[in-house]
Amino acid sequence: MRAVDAYGDLMRMNRPVISTREAATRWRAEEGTSRRRLRAMADAGLARQLRRGLWALKADVDPFVLPPFLTAPYPAYVSFTSALHRHGAIEQIPRQVSVASLSRSRRIATTLGTYVVHHLAPEVFGGFAGSGEAGYLATPEKAIFDSVYVRAAAGSAAYFPELTLPAGFDDDETMSWCERIAGRRLRTLVSRRLHELLARAGRE
Repeated sequence: MRAVDAYGDLMRMNRPVISTREAATRWRAEEGTSRRRLRAMADAGLARQLRRGLWALKADVDPFVLPPFLTAPYPAYVSFTSALHRHGAIEQIPRQVSVASLSRSRRIATTLGTYVVHHLAPEVFGGFAGSGEAGYLATPEKAIFDSVYVRAAAGSAAYFPELTLPAGFDDDETMSWCERIAGRRLRTLVSRRLHELLARAGRE
């Protein structure tokens, strides 16, 4: 099978990212054969290897599309400073992509950059929008909450030297997530720090 034909077959799956094993299943081929085909696709500029066993079916894939494929079978979305920068709330460009997930916390190196995965308790996982093709991104309200929540749970405080909340930012939506925190002590701490942060933030 030529690289271009193999690529066309994978594109019919409507997936931006695929594993070597998934490609092998699709092609009904051995993983070694599938790996060589994927490398030929990458050499032809049709695909891009992201990390061992994982490939993007577009060479210019948006880095924000990748998180759910890195944490599978657990869901994930881009949040924290990465989401705040995408929403225009902070100017400094994060050096890493910060991810919220039900998976364990860890750092994952890829050819698109480094992803820092932060574990969230199931009761506070959510508050994002998007699709598998475009990626999943936290709302600015949830990105603020996630930042404060994760730092507070680790015994530190979230700090933003320059934070400008976008027009239409809903303070009540951010604060409503506090009600889902199971532990009373952590719930009180996050609520207090969120109030302080929102009071200091600039507004568009």
